[in-house]
Amino acid sequence: MYPVVRLIASSLMATRKPKLEPEGVSEMTFYCRPWDLDMFFEMNNGRVLTLFDLSRFDLSIRTGFAKALFDNKWGLAVAGSTIQYRKRVRLFNKVTMRSQVIGLDEKWFFVAQSMWVRGKPTSAALLRTCVTSSKGTVPTREVMDAMNIESFAPEMPEWAKDWEKMDKSRPWPPNP
Repeated sequence: MYPVVRLIASSLMATRKPKLEPEGVSEMTFYCRPWDLDMFFEMNNGRVLTLFDLSRFDLSIRTGFAKALFDNKWGLAVAGSTIQYRKRVRLFNKVTMRSQVIGLDEKWFFVAQSMWVRGKPTSAALLRTCVTSSKGTVPTREVMDAMNIESFAPEMPEWAKDWEKMDKSRPWPPNP
């Protein structure tokens, strides 16, 4: 089940946190609860992705991105993602999530995210996202104009560029 209570609570908390510049790092903390666990008593990998959603909402609210989405009746889509799982998250672990826009082009925003427990990384994700309207994908420049951002062009890390290149080479439609 989607963590609606966490969504509402984290969104309200985001409105009370300091605003972030477009290149800022959003950080939020929560505890791993029993409903986050799988049959091995560690955080379920699907739940990790869902909680990364909440962290992106925090980033969106604090940078003003969410306001631009609502004001223009735009949507947000994830068009690709990759994730690394390295350490287990156990019941009642205090988890810190970090999210940051690390690059963009004419169409895509690239967001890096990570989870940490006791100062050690447990998982990391890279996402290719876009803004959508009833007419299709909204150019990133138009989104930045709606946010009153004149200049924002972070230099995407090589590993992220390599992932983007590799992902473009994957066959579509998929097989199998």
